[in-house]
Amino acid sequence: MAPPASRQCTKIMKIHDVAIIGAGVIGTSIARELSRYKLDIALLEKETELAFGVSKSNSGIIHPGTQNPPGSLKGKLCVQGNFLIRKVSKELSVDFKEVGELIVAFNENEIKELLHLKKEAEILGVYGLKIVDRAWLKENEPNLNSEAVCGLYAPTAGIISPYRLVYDIAENAIRNGVEIHTETKVINIIKAGGYFEIGASRGLFKAKYLINAAGLFADEISKMLGINDFRIRPRKGEEFILDKKKENLTSHLIFPLPSKISKGVLIIKTADGNPMIGPTAEDIEDKEDFSTSESGFSKVLSSARRLVPSINDKDIIAYFAGLRPVAGDDFIIRHEKRAPGFINVAGIQSPGLTASPAIALLVASILKDNGMALRRKLIFYAHRKKTMHIFARPFSKTKKLIKKDASYGDIVCRCEMVSSKEIMDAIKRGAKTMDGVKFRTRAQSGRCHGSFCTTRIMKILAEETRTPLTGITKRGKGSEIVINDRATYGVDHWSTP
Repeated sequence: MAPPASRQCTKIMKIHDVAIIGAGVIGTSIARELSRYKLDIALLEKETELAFGVSKSNSGIIHPGTQNPPGSLKGKLCVQGNFLIRKVSKELSVDFKEVGELIVAFNENEIKELLHLKKEAEILGVYGLKIVDRAWLKENEPNLNSEAVCGLYAPTAGIISPYRLVYDIAENAIRNGVEIHTETKVINIIKAGGYFEIGASRGLFKAKYLINAAGLFADEISKMLGINDFRIRPRKGEEFILDKKKENLTSHLIFPLPSKISKGVLIIKTADGNPMIGPTAEDIEDKEDFSTSESGFSKVLSSARRLVPSINDKDIIAYFAGLRPVAGDDFIIRHEKRAPGFINVAGIQSPGLTASPAIALLVASILKDNGMALRRKLIFYAHRKKTMHIFARPFSKTKKLIKKDASYGDIVCRCEMVSSKEIMDAIKRGAKTMDGVKFRTRAQSGRCHGSFCTTRIMKILAEETRTPLTGITKRGKGSEIVINDRATYGVDHWSTP
């Protein structure tokens, strides 16, 4: 229900200290960092839910910094972020696992490349690096191709759930006073006097400072203020998810030697257990093209098998494509003198997830250097209670939970062991779509792809949000699951009492 006109007017006339465009891992990290200070902050997101842009297709790797030039901004922020993400994950109770990575060499020329990567990473400050021989690989990675002669081992690499990280950061930012506006697409921006006027699909916002963290669309936002010296080119990466029974396929993240444009096709351990293989790296033009292809599948499978020959195409249960926002060889993070108060945070491709807390600190520093008064709050709520996931708990502890609340024993998604209680909690925390539930709980993520649980989740969503079934969507408007021509069966008029 729309707010009264008087409330709308009050909201429109409010001048925020800072507005952030884009609520992926970068935008939410910046918002949380700035919420430590006495600032009025608005975070604007064009999608129905957070993490539905670049962040939703992230591999979830926390990189150590082994594949970035020593003089690069992304290299510096990656190493710093690898350290900071541990603190953030503890504060927000997000599962982070340090699993280490191996970059594998198959011949003498590749060994020389490994030594070069090691030297550059050590200049950046990556610690614990060592070259491991064939005997070490055989003992620690028995499924690795026996033709591998050695590897560069980086123990500080880790894995995390990129979606749950975004949601938990955002939840904590809200607790510390940040306003988040979804389905709010920025249409135009003008600088009027001492503030920015941001025309959006849900009204007008005003802010003294403006941060552009719009991912794939950061160049379009920048152009609205006459700054068009960079262009975002989408780089498509197709990835393929393996069955959870292959969770122990490898003990580490397995990399080939990187190319000029990509880290190559990897064997990726994930925070949820399902290994992944991929991604491809294809420069495209369409920022909405998330299609996968037979050629992409063949390339990924053959490249993955070079690393781990036992990988079988029958183990693949799902596939997806993500788009990385490429704007050159490095991140673009700068204050724009042509539009004072405007900060571009663009071209944040890999290792953007790893670097996100460091990027947030850098942006806060840039704001301070350009006139923003950063006065710390007396109280900043740094911590949040861990979200309950029974798939991550031993059965003995789950039994105790069920005794306290029987809805924990009502299993909706059998593949991933997700209860009705967890789904209801996800909705209370902000899930409004089927993908929102999926990313928060893993319901629908198993081998059956939601065949068993979809209708039940839809019903719970409808009941909890008091929405007719025809209003339930996969990822927002235009992705409705029950279409109107079934209204003759009464579905269109179903609603909670």
